[in-house]
Amino acid sequence: MNKKLAALALMVSLPFSQSGCLGGPATYEDGAEEDVAESAEEIVTINSLTSNSLTSNSLTSNSLTSNSLTSNSLTSNSLTSNALTAQALEDPEARLLLKYVAGCALPEGAHFDIEIEGQTYGFDGELGLAPEWGHPYGHCNSKCRSWVSGCVISRLDYLGEAQLISIRGKHNALSASASERAAYPEREATYYGDIFASPQRIYACLSPGETSIPRVCGPSLSGCVLDIQGECDDVCKKASKKDGSFPMCESDRESGCGTEKHVGSVTVFLP
Repeated sequence: MNKKLAALALMVSLPFSQSGCLGGPATYEDGAEEDVAESAEEIVTINSLTSNSLTSNSLTSNSLTSNSLTSNSLTSNSLTSNALTAQALEDPEARLLLKYVAGCALPEGAHFDIEIEGQTYGFDGELGLAPEWGHPYGHCNSKCRSWVSGCVISRLDYLGEAQLISIRGKHNALSASASERAAYPEREATYYGDIFASPQRIYACLSPGETSIPRVCGPSLSGCVLDIQGECDDVCKKASKKDGSFPMCESDRESGCGTEKHVGSVTVFLP
């Protein structure tokens, strides 16, 4: 069921820094016109990650551990040879998060096992947003962090219930077929941030006409784990005419100096 979207889109993203905001997070400016071919396959994915599993786990609860994760390859040897990461993965919530991280980053067919306290756990690739992270001596750079974060955030579910969603964005792994666009027409929201930062930056913007995100936030935006940045029309570049996704969404900088653009912005569509 969870095969990967065909890699048929073109994306170019270049680092961009704002003068007067020294020391701020990296931002990205997209200088290319959209050129997206249609996927030959209809691929959707399952979400059931709870906010507690994302925010309260040993893998990303402190910057030291999360840096150990992203600075090394997403392979069995790297994960188990690093004492900090190996210890963090004793936490079931951390292993659940790693399942979604691996699924977002690695392509379909990729797999690695880790042994924790005598028990072997398997992790499968699915979407392929950062396949280089799974290569020997690979790591997760800022662009990888952005795409994997947007993908993982989009798979949050308020009740932890599994349901099929269509994830779209300006990435060669997220092109949607005509049949997928027809089967999943309801644009829900766009998600972005950095789940590896400390503290985590977990953002979303509201699709035009929407005032809530019940799948992720429950009955009200009040108390939602997401930091709602406003309406996507106001904080993102113009929505794609092809698939309706919003690229390059913005958030307020943690430093308070301007805004930060997120290359890894992903839009979810529901049936």
